[in-house]
Amino acid sequence: MANRINLPAGFGGLVRYSEEYASKINLSPAQVIGFILFIILVRILLPHLL
Repeated sequence: MANRINLPAGFGGLVRYSEEYASKINLSPAQVIGFILFIILVRILLPHLL
């Protein structure tokens, strides 16, 4: 009979948000979308301004 290998127990896919890293910069999804739209707008208008 083969020897069994016991692996350590995991969280089973559960996430503990209280133990996650707290970032100094917190952006809302609306701010991220606004920033992306700003970059796209600058990228489109830049050739016309030069």
